[in-house]
Amino acid sequence: MGLIDAMLAGDRRALARTISIVEHGGTDAQLALGKLYRYTGQAHVVGVTGPPGAGKSTLVNELALELRRRSATVAIIAVDPTSPFTGGAILGDRIRMQPLGHDPHIFVRSMATRGQLGGVARATSDVVNVLDAASFSTIIIETVGAGQAEVEIARQAHTTVVVEVPGQGDDVQAIKAGILEIADIFVVNKADREEAGKTQRQLQTMLQLGHTHDPQWSPPILSTVATSGKGVPEVVDALARHRRWLSESGKLDTRERERVRRELFQLVEYLISEQIDQRVPAADQTALLDRIRAHRIDPYSAAKELIQRALDGTS
Repeated sequence: MGLIDAMLAGDRRALARTISIVEHGGTDAQLALGKLYRYTGQAHVVGVTGPPGAGKSTLVNELALELRRRSATVAIIAVDPTSPFTGGAILGDRIRMQPLGHDPHIFVRSMATRGQLGGVARATSDVVNVLDAASFSTIIIETVGAGQAEVEIARQAHTTVVVEVPGQGDDVQAIKAGILEIADIFVVNKADREEAGKTQRQLQTMLQLGHTHDPQWSPPILSTVATSGKGVPEVVDALARHRRWLSESGKLDTRERERVRRELFQLVEYLISEQIDQRVPAADQTALLDRIRAHRIDPYSAAKELIQRALDGTS
């Protein structure tokens, strides 16, 4: 039995190996993804984001357990900051999630951001497709709360959960980060703190003043104490309601079309860049950069020159 067939048959070691191949990219990754793509399109993809210290990992842990109680199969992608020393993912989140590993219907994978914009690895969407093909009914992407990561998650997920925590200053962190508009569900975690009510009121006010979501869906503001599991069933209920609304309103098709369009053009950009690196020597690229700096050529003309050289080298 081949690797892909073994993965589709439920072999978790084959799944882990397939993800490793996809993460490394290249021809083998493209072949694997090509074979798997027809099996995708069934999972509910949930993004969980929020500032550091909001308790996202604990909340994701409890969400996975509650989803399992409802017979869902769950895959978690913990997008970790890259270690400055090793270049690999810092596995703190994965260590905290180790108890989930005893359930054969829960799969946890850490991914390094590798310094990319917004803290989300370029390969995340490919790994989502692998996990989708492996028949997980819910895929949760948890990201670091840095830069543009929140927006990147919203673009990959069907449902985006923004986690807030009381006591982070006068303003809720979602407002500071500019991510208010991407939330489908708000969760105020650590709601046993005194400032929890204030944080909820601030979120409600901001929603009334400036939220740009579809008027047919008003993002609920829920409270949890993830360390005890309090409020977690209500979050899972909200996830189910949002997925149902997406399907019934036709918004799921709209979001999927936009996601596929964005993924296609990202891949086009990536493949062109790959061809340039393979077919245009580094010295020539450096020389072209020097010509731009010396104002002997403009950046648009230089870009066209690079693309043309890459295309001329194709068979």
